[in-house]
Amino acid sequence: MTTTDTPKRPRGRPRGSGANDTAPGGVVQALDRGLTLLSALAEGGKGSLSDIAARIGIPPSSAYRLLTTMQGHGIVAFDGTAQEWMIGVEAFRIGRAFVHRVSVAEAAREPMRHLMRETGETANLAIADARGVVFMGQVESHNPVRAFFRPGTRGPLHASGIGKALLAQWPEAEVAALLARAPLDAYTARTLTTDAALRADLARTRARGWAYDDEERHLGMRCIAAPIFDTEGEAVAGVSVSGPAVRFPDAGLETMAGHVRAAAAAITDLVGGVPPARR
Repeated sequence: MTTTDTPKRPRGRPRGSGANDTAPGGVVQALDRGLTLLSALAEGGKGSLSDIAARIGIPPSSAYRLLTTMQGHGIVAFDGTAQEWMIGVEAFRIGRAFVHRVSVAEAAREPMRHLMRETGETANLAIADARGVVFMGQVESHNPVRAFFRPGTRGPLHASGIGKALLAQWPEAEVAALLARAPLDAYTARTLTTDAALRADLARTRARGWAYDDEERHLGMRCIAAPIFDTEGEAVAGVSVSGPAVRFPDAGLETMAGHVRAAAAAITDLVGGVPPARR
């Protein structure tokens, strides 16, 4: 008895499907249109039937059938008073499943590696609590002289790049409470130890989108950081590059800051976050 080897069917595909799934007929047109419509609705927030149909280039009658089908599953909702469609609670529940699957630390791994390769400097990830910033991870530079923060290491909010990046996003009441709690410790002659100096620095940080630690924690070390946002638009973590001041010349700060901001934006996207500009 002879046997012939049967090619294994890729997991996740039905029997009979093969490499030609991308050919015409491999895409379910109605589902494709429905997902396109859902994306357009999410981008615009809400809209009338005619507006939504025009956005994706289909007849209003087709858009209506898609919307009512998704409405039956709670993915979209309809405001009868305003005659507008909007994202439904079930779409939120489905989206939250993705957020639960991807943590900031997991999402940050590849963007941090890329950041280190682009800048040649150590990339750091940290979160903040009431007592300061807590470093969660690091991708070390290959340079012999480099910054090193073991996971779990704490740093001061007012004298660290990530600390100031996050402070700049805090509500005014929370910043005021922090300043009222205790004096700002001095670590070097460059540490910002007055309320006025710190507030002015935080205002600059908000305006440009990145924070700068100019030898404020350790003499001879500089750091550039940017915030990472969650699904509610809150700054929940920060990413930075740090290293010897000689490798952070004033003339190159903007370029390096651009790389750091891009890494923060990539991590924000990966966790489904919403930066303030998109809120």
